[in-house]
Amino acid sequence: MRFSAATTAERLLPERLALRARPLLGVVDSVLSGADGRGEAGRMSLIAFFIRIVNAVIAFVSQVLLARWMGSFEYGIFVLVWVTMVIVGNLSCLGFHTSIIRFIPEYREKGRLAELRGILLASRLFVLIASTVVAAIGAAGIWLFAPAIESYYIIPFYLGIVCLPMISLSDALQGVSRANAWAISALSPTYLIRPVLILAFMGGSLLAGFQPCAVTAIIAAIMATYTTTIIQLVSVTGRVDRRMEPGPRKYLLREWILVSMPIFLVESFFFLLTNADVLMVGRFMPPDQVAVYFATVKTLALVHFVYFAVKAGVAQRYASITHAGDTQLLSAFARETASWTFWPSLAMAFAVLLLGKPMLSLFGPEFVAGYPLLFVLVGGVVARAAVGPAESLLTMTGNQNVCALVYALALSLNIALNFMLIPEFGLWGAAVATAIAMAFEALALSFTVWRRLGIVMLVFLPSSHEARG
Repeated sequence: MRFSAATTAERLLPERLALRARPLLGVVDSVLSGADGRGEAGRMSLIAFFIRIVNAVIAFVSQVLLARWMGSFEYGIFVLVWVTMVIVGNLSCLGFHTSIIRFIPEYREKGRLAELRGILLASRLFVLIASTVVAAIGAAGIWLFAPAIESYYIIPFYLGIVCLPMISLSDALQGVSRANAWAISALSPTYLIRPVLILAFMGGSLLAGFQPCAVTAIIAAIMATYTTTIIQLVSVTGRVDRRMEPGPRKYLLREWILVSMPIFLVESFFFLLTNADVLMVGRFMPPDQVAVYFATVKTLALVHFVYFAVKAGVAQRYASITHAGDTQLLSAFARETASWTFWPSLAMAFAVLLLGKPMLSLFGPEFVAGYPLLFVLVGGVVARAAVGPAESLLTMTGNQNVCALVYALALSLNIALNFMLIPEFGLWGAAVATAIAMAFEALALSFTVWRRLGIVMLVFLPSSHEARG
């Protein structure tokens, strides 16, 4: 016997209310129990959504404790270094961690098992080698430009570079799990295990008598990252091996790189766009102001994770429908995912505005200064949610080049506005610049999807606006 939301509502609710709720609950039932690709994508999105809820709680508690333990200045140093490492580690994959989400369903659908075995091995080796080279270049850059870098950042950045290969490998393994619709395997290492271990190692270090500073926190992050990635590697590799019979491997490295590089540009622009405000605040303002701004942004995680949850669940489904050639199904599913993203994001936005001030006060009294910024930042996040995971749709349908161009324009706008506004208006300038850039990104992505695919991926517009022919 399986659970049915519609049947349960009929038993527990008044008849009139149950009838009104039945269409919505029918959708819930189809997501929870559907055996088709839509049901699988919906379940993965729901799992991702709940994982991100737990992650938001863990991340918020851990960031509050880190801020309390270190103080705003040391916490600001840690934040800037760790955010930089996560961004660079992700970009060091050079797009392979996302392109495999497209290639694995394609090769499985077409029975190209030799290519499938090849990309599973090649993607990991490629990512490890590329990230190690990037780490070496980063270390050389810190040594070369050390006179221009504030002294309190030097050692933390050197230490942070140690994490890069493991962050990149973790992202590649996450891509393999997402391509196979293994939601828990894809998300739990990065969003559950690693943040808990960072907090545990940091707490253990303090109990052992180490100083509550950024260096200690980064060492804790290194230990947590290596532990998490090694566990993830063993788990994902074993699961893939059990699913696939041994056999020959075929390597199409040139083809994979040609597809991955535009995706790399999309991911680069996306990550920089998502985190440019924190990096730019770190460029113009002292660490304590970086800490206040980052705490404000972390409070917004409750809104952001809806988008990331839906994106994690639907990318593989976009690729499968595209390879099957069903354009009507792709259009209907894309519009549905926009609704999946927008309405929960809007509800979360109201919750964040209502609870934001007491949440920020947990970091410390000086962090409450970031609360007014939430009203500006929330507007940008909600605007972005109105078009759903549009960039995933473009990437999985072979439109990664134009998607990269959209993100390049949005990132350029964001950086230009930050350069102009932060020196004059401080944190308010960063918030306004980010909100404007996100609204521009949403409009540009929606227009691009319509022009390229004939799909109206904007929650407020009816499907009658879709292009024909």
